[in-house]
Amino acid sequence: MENGNHSEVTEFILSGLTDRPELQVPLFVVFLLIYGISLVGNGGMILLILIDPRLQTPMYFFLRNLSFCDLCISSIISPKMLLNLLAERKSISYTACAVQMYLSIVFADVGCLLLAVMGYDRYMAICNPLLYTVTMSTKLCKQLVAGVYAVGVVDSVINTCFTFGLSFCSSNIINHFLCEIPPLLALSCSDTRINEIVMFVLMCCIQVISFLTVLLSYVYITSTILQIRSAEGRHKAFSTCSFQLTTVVLLFGTLFFMYLRPTSSYSMDTDKVASVFYMLVIPMLNPLIYSLRNTEVKDALRKAMNKLLTSS
Repeated sequence: MENGNHSEVTEFILSGLTDRPELQVPLFVVFLLIYGISLVGNGGMILLILIDPRLQTPMYFFLRNLSFCDLCISSIISPKMLLNLLAERKSISYTACAVQMYLSIVFADVGCLLLAVMGYDRYMAICNPLLYTVTMSTKLCKQLVAGVYAVGVVDSVINTCFTFGLSFCSSNIINHFLCEIPPLLALSCSDTRINEIVMFVLMCCIQVISFLTVLLSYVYITSTILQIRSAEGRHKAFSTCSFQLTTVVLLFGTLFFMYLRPTSSYSMDTDKVASVFYMLVIPMLNPLIYSLRNTEVKDALRKAMNKLLTSS
């Protein structure tokens, strides 16, 4: 990796989603709405899990952390994106770009790994119910979440240092609406082969291992559920897991499309749409998926709303 002189570039220009002026305001309204729903949905989910005694279980502890992760990643991307949709000069400083990349990678990794942890939690609850309360102790749950964040931080430090160790001397216009690795590699005048290898290996380790953990957990879960004789019992077990599978398919499908395909097939325009989906749309959808498909969350929400209306 070539050590570049960082003074060559002091800021970047984000080209944004589109260069058509007539679309800027409509897109601003759409993404402001998405961000608002994400804030209310994830913030509400966190608050609901904190205040309802029935939701003080490992599954909802992990769900609360997933909502926090979704809230953070939306807030890292959306404000700057919304500002640039209305601004004439869509600039971001060199330091701010590095910070945005660092934080977005941390919380993207945390989201993937939390889904793997949640898959393991459902495996223990359904396949080993007698050992569940002993195995999934409060201490272990906290250690798992701490480990998830540690992996995210390490991965982000490596990717961010490798990316911003490159030289950016030919242009400072990033063909994207945020500071992400592929468009910055395309912008660099250094040899980026090592960066591409590092990015691919780390993404494979985190995304593929997370996905395989979830997949393996649900193979065992499905096998166990099919052995339940009661139709009502099978339905209850499937309904408990179906909402997480929806999230898994949406998130990992998009991430695999983004990062685990040949470099020759990269299209920045396509990648922008994929980035919008997994960094903005999925964090908005997650609380809706979990609340609409989960009886306990719906009951807790109904109870909280009734209490609020009664007190007012």
